[in-house]
Amino acid sequence: MSYPPDPAAPEPGPVYPDPPYPGTPAPPYPGSAVPAPPYPGAPAPPPPYPGAPASSPPYPGSAVPAPPYPGSAASAPPYPRSAVPAPPYPGSAVPSPPYPGSAAPPPPYPETPAPPSYPGGAPQYPGAGAGAAPSYPAAPPAHPGATPTYPNGPQPTATAPPYIPPQTPPAAPTPAAPPEAPAPDDLDYRHAGSRIHVAAHQRGADATAIGQLAVQVPGFLVSLAVVASFAVGILGTAMGWLVVLAWLASGALVFHRPTELAFARHVMKLRAPLAEERARLEPIWREVTARAGIEAHTYELMVENSTDLNAVAAAGHVVGVTTYALNEIPSSNLAAVLAHELGHHTGGHAWTGLLGYWYSLPGRIAWAFMRGIARIAIRVASVFSLAATGMVYLFIGMFVIGGFVAAWYITVPLVAAPYLLAYVGRQGELRADRQAADLGFAPHLAQVLHHFQAQEDAVKAQAAAQGRQLKEPGGLAKLLTTHPDNYTRLQALEPYLQLGR
Repeated sequence: MSYPPDPAAPEPGPVYPDPPYPGTPAPPYPGSAVPAPPYPGAPAPPPPYPGAPASSPPYPGSAVPAPPYPGSAASAPPYPRSAVPAPPYPGSAVPSPPYPGSAAPPPPYPETPAPPSYPGGAPQYPGAGAGAAPSYPAAPPAHPGATPTYPNGPQPTATAPPYIPPQTPPAAPTPAAPPEAPAPDDLDYRHAGSRIHVAAHQRGADATAIGQLAVQVPGFLVSLAVVASFAVGILGTAMGWLVVLAWLASGALVFHRPTELAFARHVMKLRAPLAEERARLEPIWREVTARAGIEAHTYELMVENSTDLNAVAAAGHVVGVTTYALNEIPSSNLAAVLAHELGHHTGGHAWTGLLGYWYSLPGRIAWAFMRGIARIAIRVASVFSLAATGMVYLFIGMFVIGGFVAAWYITVPLVAAPYLLAYVGRQGELRADRQAADLGFAPHLAQVLHHFQAQEDAVKAQAAAQGRQLKEPGGLAKLLTTHPDNYTRLQALEPYLQLGR
């Protein structure tokens, strides 16, 4: 049945049907006593005019009546933050879009908070199975009136375009710090591209090297006795002497390049230079060896990861340099450091030092074992009584005195050997300095020595500012140092500096 239009009512606007609920008949039109027409494809009576006194039935599962159509006397639907929230669309986490012409705000974007839920939990939607929760779409419709896609209902033929949330532009990358400037290349490449002279001997043995071997003879004899005693005592005479001969022949490994490289890698912690390190190191090394008449490939260049300005000549073919010396000092100073290490090699200091160390190793191991036994005996005796401790000290003293009396030609050199080796080492450093000066690197080597002295002075000044005093080595400790002090080395370079070489 239809009703005449109310003259006092304003002219109604266009009518927009509510979206259908999945699996259930659509709710009746507002103000009508008859049910709404069924889904498309079924016969249905025409809808009544809006503005009728009858009100629409409530939404399924809600105690709040649905908002009236525009122009009716009913109040507007409550806002999402009012005491009673408006029910959302089935299957959606956002409130339903407002009706055209109402003052309700537009549907919220994903960035806005969702409205509060129904009291007592979300309603059970018609058509959903027991205990099944609806699946929520990722975004609301793009404009009012668009039909959302329901997971359990019929799919409409026309759907709203997908909502694309605004993309936040990626943050601009932080600019990398500019690379540090490389050390200046101020070396005078005198032999670049020209023929060089070749020395008659690529490796030799000067007086310092021979003296170093002579000082190691007592240690070698003690080591030979230790190796022979253990080998013959454990393996018998024949096999024991074979072991002794093998130990004597093992000294040749000092000049075996793979063995040297393994020793440098695992004992001295050196490594092969990287490509950029080799690109800087090799031209300087070729200039140094060209001035000395040495073939550059005779020796192996290696690098040590260290923040100290240092270099080393190891075994018979290895020249190592620290990363600080390689990357931080000028090329002329680096050439002076490498020329100093080359002087150790050409003078024989490197291979004689390693050879003496190897042949004296068994004797030093035996001496360390005896000292350990003596310490254990003293500690055990001190637990019992003072008299027992005195007896242990007396026995050790008698043993040492007996050794001096019975084999003084062995005992005295063994006691004096550390001091003699330190003296020979200091002489070797001065000879290597002279080798670098002869190649024209005296001013640059002096700069390196001044750098060392400045570092020592800075450490002393810092200790003095903190109220501390560094302990200076005593007389005997100075005799055991293998390197002369910087002032002594600078004084030895004075003749070359005055000549301007």
